[in-house]
Amino acid sequence: MRAPLGGPAVMPLVMPLVILALTLAGLGLVAATSGYSHFVIALVALTVLAGTGLNVLLGLAGLISFGHAGFYALGAYASAILTLNGVSFWLALPAAAGLSALVGAALAVPSMRVRGPYLAMVTIAFGFLVEHALIEGGELTGGQNGLVVATGPSLFGVPLGERDLAWLAVLGAGLSLYGFHRLRHARLGQALRAVRDADVAAASMGFDPVRVKTAAFAISAALTGLAGAVLPPLMLFIAPSSFPFTQSILFVLSVVVGGAGTVLGPLFGALVTVLLPEALAGLAEYRLLFFGLTTLVVLWLVPAGIVGSLARLLPRGGEARPEAHASAPDFLHRAEGEPLAVEGLGIAFGGIRAADGVAFEALPGAITSVIGPNGAGKTTVLNMISGFYRPSAGTIRLGGRDLAGRPAHAIARAGLARTYQTTRLFGSLSVVENVVLARAPGRLLRRAQPQDRQEAAALLAFVGYAGALDRPAAELPHVDRRLVEIARALAGAPQVLLLDEPAAGLARAETDRLGGLLRRIAACGIAVILVEHDMPLVMGVSDRILVMDAGRPIAHGTPAEVRRDPAVLRAYLGAAETPARPRAAPWSGRPEPVLAAHDLRAGYGAAPVLDGIALAVRPGETVALLGANGAGKSTAMRALSGLLRPVEGSVVLADGAIAALPAHRIARLGLALVPEGRQVFPELTVVENIRLGAWSRGGRVDPAEVEALLDRFPRLRERAGSRAGLLSGGEQQMLAIARGLMARPRILLLDEPSLGLAPAIINSLYATVAELRDAGTTILIVDQMAALALTVADRGYVLEQGRVAASGTAAELKADAALEAAYLGAA
Repeated sequence: MRAPLGGPAVMPLVMPLVILALTLAGLGLVAATSGYSHFVIALVALTVLAGTGLNVLLGLAGLISFGHAGFYALGAYASAILTLNGVSFWLALPAAAGLSALVGAALAVPSMRVRGPYLAMVTIAFGFLVEHALIEGGELTGGQNGLVVATGPSLFGVPLGERDLAWLAVLGAGLSLYGFHRLRHARLGQALRAVRDADVAAASMGFDPVRVKTAAFAISAALTGLAGAVLPPLMLFIAPSSFPFTQSILFVLSVVVGGAGTVLGPLFGALVTVLLPEALAGLAEYRLLFFGLTTLVVLWLVPAGIVGSLARLLPRGGEARPEAHASAPDFLHRAEGEPLAVEGLGIAFGGIRAADGVAFEALPGAITSVIGPNGAGKTTVLNMISGFYRPSAGTIRLGGRDLAGRPAHAIARAGLARTYQTTRLFGSLSVVENVVLARAPGRLLRRAQPQDRQEAAALLAFVGYAGALDRPAAELPHVDRRLVEIARALAGAPQVLLLDEPAAGLARAETDRLGGLLRRIAACGIAVILVEHDMPLVMGVSDRILVMDAGRPIAHGTPAEVRRDPAVLRAYLGAAETPARPRAAPWSGRPEPVLAAHDLRAGYGAAPVLDGIALAVRPGETVALLGANGAGKSTAMRALSGLLRPVEGSVVLADGAIAALPAHRIARLGLALVPEGRQVFPELTVVENIRLGAWSRGGRVDPAEVEALLDRFPRLRERAGSRAGLLSGGEQQMLAIARGLMARPRILLLDEPSLGLAPAIINSLYATVAELRDAGTTILIVDQMAALALTVADRGYVLEQGRVAASGTAAELKADAALEAAYLGAA
């Protein structure tokens, strides 16, 4: 994506000159024309002014409004009422803008609680509310008949005519475009784009998303109200019918057609939305039809808008890069840091204790890691510390202040910064803008300092980023996204840095470099809290490790102590005394596999996850796919089932290549996936869910099949008529397996079936898996509880960093040290 016009692709001094030239051209056009042309030019200019206001909301903040005709009407009526009561027109203009801004800020309050189509509905309702309030306004608004403005404004005692008002409108349009240009590159404008791109990340940098979006509503409403304030003396008459809902649609179209977020977009959009209907005026009843068709064609040919599409043809900005040095900037060093103390932290979701009794201390200059199997509550703890979840119990203290329950932006300003499992950069900002924006957490009106860019570049060099500083963050490869996100988190000189799986998707060499970076960060006096599944990294850089399982701490100590702890081994590998039943006699069957993968490579975007794995499952066999979190197990299941298109390699199901087929075609060929997290259809009953399992095979569903599955899962029979969303986690897992079996699959893929279940439910579930195995069902199973999965399996594969680290029979893998190393790192 090229930078939009007015962005890095255009020199900062060029755009003001372009705006000045266009404004002068508009003034000259007014001087060179007469009569009705003045009205049309003024209407275009006012649409530019109102469209620029909407561009602040839509183009910068990413919020849609179909009610801006309401602000247009408020400005017009405020201006008309004030001037009719003897107030100077020049005082009525700012008053109308101020009233619209206040109403816009008030509208932001309910609008912040909804998103998408619901936000559009709120703004539509606002537009209709204003229209009907004007109708019922009595003498003040003139009711349905409206207001007649018989005399126009004057300047220094000289009455202004239509030509003068057109000049005024053109000047207002030019100033609004210049103001948008300045706002777009100011800290407030960057904050608006940051909240649009990743509001959670913006909050973790100290910006209050509600305040930022409220400012966008107020600015947008003020500009639109100002445009409306010029309308009464231009038209000499206003009525509620002058501001129909279609006017709001035209404002939106002027922004979208021109190019949302671009400086000149409202101008080009206004030329289309105002001049095109005028040109088609002679077609009478066909005018709106031709206008609609033309708009559709424009949006189809240039979906980024006229200006946005032209901007892609412009050359990129400079390719400045950070200097190649690795020393930490001076502002990052902390002479005396303060420890972060977490005591008795807990939270519940719907009666389920996601975390309970969590306690640890993160010391300045040290790396404290929080690890545990899937569902242990690690990210939940991180979300409570950083303010995205409100804990139900416990304290979070930093320097004597209890931060528990405070909002994320307040905690960020207190000295905590974080990164995320999936990087959340501000894609529309450049790399250096991402970092500069974080230099003063939460300060919207801070003026840019001359040294900000130099400090940001030094910080990017410190973390190891060597790419272009002005490259849009959305275009970065995965490794650079990780580095830039860490640099952004460090830019505010935090006391505590929270890192959520920073090594996810990195190659071994990149992970090793990340480990060195973490040690250098800690050496600056920053307390580092690391949540990570890469055990070699954790064991290599951590000073202390907290191990969690099922929301509770089970071990705390040095890496060596944690690695030897029996409770940790049970959490990662499962209990040795498992009640699951192994096969009575060794498996024997045909050697030709039902499902096979060869040199399979897959990932998400630029992040590689699987690196050339090979596996095979033969008829009637149960195979376990094992490995630590992030090893690629679930990615392999998605790639095999068609939910993720492999980058390279082949997948063969019953002698047919399926790697290029969509998921529904693969399902019809006999592969049934029981996905991680169950994913039952919550609004359908148990029986309806089961019957839908037969969709892939087609044909009539025999009621006896449903009865047989209910017999296999007695707890489902008791809830046969209940909605699936009301079932417990264990019952939903049983339902998901029953739905998979209903497809009569050649092979059944079970992805983390024990995740989040109580031990008694897990025992019952694995007893069912053993029964299916003995009945001849071909099964590929992924489960965090390795010992349990190997008890029911015939063979297994151990994944590490997206590669097969070990394979063999279940007995061989149980005795293989590579299994423990894959989960807890080599000793």
